[in-house]
Amino acid sequence: MSKENFQGFDTKAVHSGDFKDQFGSVVTPIYQTSTFEFRDADHGAKLFAGEEDGFIYTRIGNPTIRSLEEKLAALENGAFATAFASGMGAVSALYASFLRGGDHIVSTAAVYGPSRGLLESYFKHFGVEATFIDTSDPFAVEKAIRPNTRLIYIETPTNPTITLTDIEQVSAIAHQYDIPVAVDNTFASPVLQNPLDLGADIVLHSLTKFINGHADIVGGVLITNDAGYHKSFRKAMAYFGANMDPHQAYMVYRGAKTLSLRVLKAQENAVKIAEYLEQHPKIAWVKYPGLASHPQYALAQKQMKGPGAMMSFGVKGGLEAGKTLMNNVRLAKLAVSLGGVETLIQHPASMTHAGLSPEARAEAGITDELVRFSVGIEDAEDLIADLQQALEKI
Repeated sequence: MSKENFQGFDTKAVHSGDFKDQFGSVVTPIYQTSTFEFRDADHGAKLFAGEEDGFIYTRIGNPTIRSLEEKLAALENGAFATAFASGMGAVSALYASFLRGGDHIVSTAAVYGPSRGLLESYFKHFGVEATFIDTSDPFAVEKAIRPNTRLIYIETPTNPTITLTDIEQVSAIAHQYDIPVAVDNTFASPVLQNPLDLGADIVLHSLTKFINGHADIVGGVLITNDAGYHKSFRKAMAYFGANMDPHQAYMVYRGAKTLSLRVLKAQENAVKIAEYLEQHPKIAWVKYPGLASHPQYALAQKQMKGPGAMMSFGVKGGLEAGKTLMNNVRLAKLAVSLGGVETLIQHPASMTHAGLSPEARAEAGITDELVRFSVGIEDAEDLIADLQQALEKI
């Protein structure tokens, strides 16, 4: 595998993780195999004992998957990465690596719905306690810490409220208590934010979103500089059967090569759309880190390289007006997920976060009028025209 220490982000995106095969393939091959042949009995024994590097069984590791993992680690300035079959596979392995019965976790209230739901259902049954708070207030984070707190899990910007948490400040607080900090960096992507550089211990991505970017696979990853954490993540991945398959890894590997081109184009569109919506008489509010009206605009300038391509907004007239908007867009697709080349629109309270109780949604700021908008790489003028004609129907 390539061990080049590339400096530029796009060079890393294109070349990190590459390796030379016997045929000189320019593209990382797909090793579509379940198992690997040993040279002899001693070779097999050494692999199982961890005395020699190599591959045994694809549930444990595979050359195509490892190439992707090395690329993703490089993009986040990390040393180790473990790829998973889904983003929730990564979340599950993260929780399982740190939380036991009687333990406690502090989490962002407006975290991705299933990430919260997993704690409130299965891990609650296992005796794990969770406190969900507005982590944009670092003092609230410190107040929530208990003697049995084993992990602080933040998402910034949050899904779908687009609220930011100061990664550097929260990490400094957590480390005073020897508590690791994990950051879901899916909304920003490695192009715009690198939590490990800001003091976090673990970075999580849903690879389904910006990193793959083409709405054709699901995947997840955990990235860290801590060898012990990495070993635990890989163990959980193998035991849970949450490994990627090689073709899935190849698809993400290919998508990652154009990551910054896509993110920056979508961000350029998002700035124009946010400015348009903020002035529209039928829009009550817009939440986008690139607008000076965002309550954490200064923090976005400090810890992000750009405001990204995700926004939420409220339509005057509440839920029914929002439905009218979503039912009348022609270019934007009414679908969940985000971060693809196509623009998506959805209603979190009735879709992605419907599994949360009304009280939990209110606590997280997920109101009925909130519409989430994932901006793609189409022409901004066409996207604005699409919103305009749909808003006219209200």
